[in-house]
Amino acid sequence: MIVNEVVAEDNGNVKGKLAALNRRVTSCRLCARLVRHREAVAAEPPRRYHGQRYWARPLAGFGDHRARVLVVGLAPAAHGGNRTGRMFTGDRSGDWLFRALFEAGFANQPSSLHAGDRLTLSGAYITAALRCAPPANKPLPGEMRRCQPYLLEELALLRDVRVVVALGKIGWDAYLRTRRELGLGLPRPLPRFGHGARALMPGDGVTLLGSFHPSQQNTFTGKLTRPMLRAVFTLARRLAGR
Repeated sequence: MIVNEVVAEDNGNVKGKLAALNRRVTSCRLCARLVRHREAVAAEPPRRYHGQRYWARPLAGFGDHRARVLVVGLAPAAHGGNRTGRMFTGDRSGDWLFRALFEAGFANQPSSLHAGDRLTLSGAYITAALRCAPPANKPLPGEMRRCQPYLLEELALLRDVRVVVALGKIGWDAYLRTRRELGLGLPRPLPRFGHGARALMPGDGVTLLGSFHPSQQNTFTGKLTRPMLRAVFTLARRLAGR
């Protein structure tokens, strides 16, 4: 078998395994509190979303299976991803994230309104520490633990990742915990989260970058600005060698 056939077969295998993982994710009902919340939100949406059918299920990761940059968020928004069926889609956080990804060359368009809007990612993959929208955006420790195996499997499959961008401390900590579970090297002492924080992982040389989460709490107050977020992804692109 010639080299390009081997590569094609390997890429297809990764895509297939990610697709199988994503089917398991979207059918998950392990956390009763989260199931109740995501379905209750869908049953009584705000007036601006009346008539829209909510996804109201866990969200799978999405993007390029050959990604060199992995984005780890917190969880779907109740009226964003929980409504549209795709992470960071249909909410203010997504408006900021996809603009930054577009400006850094990872997305084909600067916004994402719904799951059928033809958004594609090149060189990047988006996932989250938690796959269901939690009440008040505050997941419980047990819910985080039950969701961790999905991130573990994603990291094992996305073998080309060279840079991880953690959106917020929860994403930062989730990535470090997942590395520990996979038996991958960790810096000592463990790096602390902060916007612009940068840590090189021993062994595989992956770089972990920190960014404030593009939540309205951060963007409305000016804690996170568009140039700040754009700079993180511009650096991620450079470090990933794209």
